[in-house]
Amino acid sequence: MSKFKQIFLYICVAVFALGAGSYLRSMLTEEQQTKLSNEEGQQGAKAILAANLPDIHGENQAVSQWLGKVMVVNFWATWCTPCQEEIPEFIEAQEKFRDQGLLFVGIALDQADKVKMFSHEFGINYPVLVGSMNTWSLAQAAGNRMSVLPYTVVINRSGEIVETYIGRVNLKKLEKLVIPLLKENPQAQSPEKAG
Repeated sequence: MSKFKQIFLYICVAVFALGAGSYLRSMLTEEQQTKLSNEEGQQGAKAILAANLPDIHGENQAVSQWLGKVMVVNFWATWCTPCQEEIPEFIEAQEKFRDQGLLFVGIALDQADKVKMFSHEFGINYPVLVGSMNTWSLAQAAGNRMSVLPYTVVINRSGEIVETYIGRVNLKKLEKLVIPLLKENPQAQSPEKAG
């Protein structure tokens, strides 16, 4: 085979691989939602709210302390490109809706030092917790059957999973879901948890 044909073949393979990779990425990162049964949703919410994980300063934080807020729990990692793309939008939404009771909670499945550096570099303005590989079980309990990142779970003020997203979240669609939830009153909220 001539050198020219060999180079041409490599270029064709590279173009095909790039196209296939782009298609696969679009399939995985298009806002796909996992439909959970009521029982699955309750178990998933219970698992997430029972979690107690270290933050970027090494202090354990109970996710349940934020019950009473509308929580957007985002499972992510520093090496995950779609995660990196959506975090600036999460920062913006956190700033915009914080006073109305919205709270993003990042659960990083990564090394603590990398997460801390990333959080400071991006200026993340919401709680970031650091999970180990065992933390995958929380995402799986909340419907992440494909074990992909990012994975986002929206929990209402009463502690119920309202929606889940596989892949990068479209912020406009997320806002359409979250804004009505911010106007709802929790069914079983105690004053000390309203914080």
